[in-house]
Amino acid sequence: MLDFSLPALYQVPSGGNLSDLVHQNAERHPDVAVLSRKVDGQWQELTAAQFLVEVRAAAKGLIAAGIAPGDRVGLMSRTRYEWTLLDFAIWTAGAITVPVYETSSAEQVEWILGDSGAVAVLTETDQHAAVVAEVRERLPELKHTWQIENGALGALAAAGQDVTEATVDERRSVANADAIATIVYTSGTTGRPKGCQLTHANFMAECGNVVERLAPLFRTGESSVLLFLPLAHVLARIAEIAPAMAPIKLGHVSDIKDVTAELAAFRPTLILGVPRVFEKVFNTARAKAQADGKGKIFDKAADTAIAYSRALDAGGAGLVLRIKHAVFDKLVYSKLRAALGGRATHAISGGAPLGERLGHFYRGIGFTVLEGYGLTETCAATAFNPWDKPKIGTVGQPLPGSAVRVAEDGEVLFKGPQVFTGYWNNPEATAATLNDGWIATGDIGSLDSEGYLTITGRKKEIIVTAGGKNVAPAVIEDRIRAHALIGEVMVVGDRRPFIGCLVTVDEDFFPKWKELNGKPATATLAELREDPDLLAAIQSAVDDGNAAVSHAEAVKKFRLLDTVFSEESGHLTPSLKLKRNVVLKDFAADVEAIYQR
Repeated sequence: MLDFSLPALYQVPSGGNLSDLVHQNAERHPDVAVLSRKVDGQWQELTAAQFLVEVRAAAKGLIAAGIAPGDRVGLMSRTRYEWTLLDFAIWTAGAITVPVYETSSAEQVEWILGDSGAVAVLTETDQHAAVVAEVRERLPELKHTWQIENGALGALAAAGQDVTEATVDERRSVANADAIATIVYTSGTTGRPKGCQLTHANFMAECGNVVERLAPLFRTGESSVLLFLPLAHVLARIAEIAPAMAPIKLGHVSDIKDVTAELAAFRPTLILGVPRVFEKVFNTARAKAQADGKGKIFDKAADTAIAYSRALDAGGAGLVLRIKHAVFDKLVYSKLRAALGGRATHAISGGAPLGERLGHFYRGIGFTVLEGYGLTETCAATAFNPWDKPKIGTVGQPLPGSAVRVAEDGEVLFKGPQVFTGYWNNPEATAATLNDGWIATGDIGSLDSEGYLTITGRKKEIIVTAGGKNVAPAVIEDRIRAHALIGEVMVVGDRRPFIGCLVTVDEDFFPKWKELNGKPATATLAELREDPDLLAAIQSAVDDGNAAVSHAEAVKKFRLLDTVFSEESGHLTPSLKLKRNVVLKDFAADVEAIYQR
């Protein structure tokens, strides 16, 4: 059994809570821009003092409506300024935020609001409000609903006009650091989502230590972060709270399709994303270069960037490599950095493995992606790479003040102030997950001598072939999925004679692929499913994935599906994880086809 721990860099104040952040910022940095929101299509900055006024006005409205300390308040919206405003307002009123994915079905909304006992819910759109209305009669505790796009903030401000400042101060001081701040329901690849109780102390320990460990990336008055991940996901909440702790400026993007344009307009110094975002940036740039007849130049530039980054870990690049790197910096790398806003030198990536090759590529172009790892139960990033000494291919060291352990069977365990207090209304599940403060992650990994953690797969997803070979699918899946043409990939082969995989095509890249390969623009995936050029391109992606694993773990056959996996189809969770049991059930015939002689 291996253990590694780091001393804390930040201590949680025993009597404080998250509402203190906006009050402290207004007192210490009143004129510093801490948020920026879109007004008439333009980014408009809000100072710490201005943000506090808006937070307290919304909190007064909640108090006037009868929201009591410890009450649960649902929040169902896309990522936008009002989400963050209402989150802090709920805490200022002494209540508990219950985030709901804006894509949730009526059944999911009913479960989350009902299980948490929410007394109120704030929605964003007419569609969200309609979903809540559909199930409201089965939610007897739900007394209040407001809609952001139907004047919620104005209504709350008007309702709270008679609530005194002293009342707000008294209310926000009710919760101490150990009180529950939010109940985040796991998206769940199987079964009912469970509500993770995360305290104010969990978030403050997490964000305080992250900000201290990454201090050069959190410079008050200089740094900024653009948030486009769903705020119902705990990783995005860290991106909301950590900037407030520094403080640095935070901006929100509601639609992932607008990210490219908003990166250029907002020009963040730090980007938080998931691997799929960084894969798409790379693949889009490569496809554009190919369309312009510069594909070979781009590929050489990419290989040079990777070689340059690898050389940094081996004592530094030689003269020839430095010259090639300088040339490609002018021709290619500078344009890629400009597409990312032109100011960002670092990104933080979580949610899934990035892939070593892509990690080296980005560091090689002067944009280091710091990979991290965590669970909802560990308040997001319970391990991450330090800015000054990242190890590409690992998820970094444990959060300062916490410890990581790799058990005899390879399972990764964590212990620290960021670990949740348990599942809401589910003591049995809590007891099965926590043991003497250690949380069993369900992931398999390894530790090096400096405490850097590498995740190799999910314990429950280990495939055992008919020949007795244990295969962790994550490594090869992530490598195959990095190809521009691949949407999703799922390895199969449990109790089978060899490893195979199901593959879907990236629907955004597919039109470009048809154009580059002389296929009719109107041709559907179903029509091209047996096209030799398409199958050869997918085989190339599979071959690249196979290069990362042993022969026994390599994919021998694949099956191309004429559909896509999505949250709407029921095959992905809101955090874009595969629901493997659902895929296996829905595509059982395709799996069988892989093993037909």
